[in-house]
Amino acid sequence: MAITTCVFDAYGTLFDVTSAARRAAEQPGRDALAGVWQQLAADWRAKQLEYSWLRQITGDYVSFWELTKNGLDWAMERAGLTDPVLREDLLALYWELSAYKEVPFMLAHLKARGIQTAVLSNGNRDMLEGAVDSSKMGMYLDKLISVEEISMFKPAAQVYDLVGKHFGTARDEVLFVSSNGWDAAGAANYGFRTVWVNRMGLPVDRLMAQPDLILPDLSTIPEVL
Repeated sequence: MAITTCVFDAYGTLFDVTSAARRAAEQPGRDALAGVWQQLAADWRAKQLEYSWLRQITGDYVSFWELTKNGLDWAMERAGLTDPVLREDLLALYWELSAYKEVPFMLAHLKARGIQTAVLSNGNRDMLEGAVDSSKMGMYLDKLISVEEISMFKPAAQVYDLVGKHFGTARDEVLFVSSNGWDAAGAANYGFRTVWVNRMGLPVDRLMAQPDLILPDLSTIPEVL
């Protein structure tokens, strides 16, 4: 069956999750952050994801925004950063994450071809709206689908069910695109056709399923279709 709908993960796929720490480090008077921002960004993201998996396993759901704050607090403590103003600035910048440079052009091509487009994310809906608005990509996305609807995190199958709920599509009509290997595996196991955007050239995760295609970025997604 032909692909009718292209669904994207948000954080790390459309939006650069390191951009908040990088932009904060570029601000005047942020010398303490400038030397550690890359490690801070990596720790922040790692803990954000780890906490989502653990919360999913235990059934103790809290919003992704809460996990984002928890992850930042851990990362700042590890880096020896205690400035509360810096913390608030980093959190504010997370609502305005930079989109990867190829994203607008890629999405515009999909819309021109009549492909339905959406985000399916662990993020809160208001977080997603903030990132999409700041990057001016709302015109290219038909729906922003948040796990808030069911209070569960990916890669739970119930999360991927939300695509069919919103679009009425069969699983094999959906191309699911994620930069997270575990997310691509979860979506492939669910029955979506999948692309793993492997920006860092990492090995394929040894999980229950593997993506149909691995790409270095999003620029060739229209060609894939």
